[in-house]
Amino acid sequence: MKTDLSSYNNAWYRPGSKLKRLLWYFTNVLFFINPLNPSSKLKIILLKCFGARVGSGVMIKPGVNIKHPWFLNLGNNIWIGEKVWIDNLTEVRIEDHVCISQGAMLLCGNHNYKKSSFDLLLGTITLKEGAWIGAKSTVCPGVTAHTHAVLTAGSIATKDLEAYHIYQGNPAINTKKRTIN
Repeated sequence: MKTDLSSYNNAWYRPGSKLKRLLWYFTNVLFFINPLNPSSKLKIILLKCFGARVGSGVMIKPGVNIKHPWFLNLGNNIWIGEKVWIDNLTEVRIEDHVCISQGAMLLCGNHNYKKSSFDLLLGTITLKEGAWIGAKSTVCPGVTAHTHAVLTAGSIATKDLEAYHIYQGNPAINTKKRTIN
């Protein structure tokens, strides 16, 4: 059997009304992806207007791309670095004191390579308290980074990350325990 993209159909996936998605598209381009808007406060107000849950002390740097804010739940004192891509086709939960470094990607969607129709697959991402997602790293669908887990720069998390451990590589493997002084 071969892949047949002409049979691909994700009509079941309705992440919001067309108008809501259109309005968010332009808001995202103008105020989030656009590096000329450094204001975290304005970004937080806009996220809340579109249904995101946002705690206090959240810092969102320029160039951040967020797919659907109504699927975003941010705790307190979170740092989101330059050019982070939150491709949240479904829920992304980020707990307190999480750092997502520049260029990191949170990907909630993938495709079923075992089906000729290449069906869309979705998985929630959860970053527990104190987790750190390193620069240019990727968190794949369905992954939970447990409390104070670290995904090092350029690494790819395809499975859950244990609490207080450091993960490195592609796919990321547990390399050592994280100690905090």
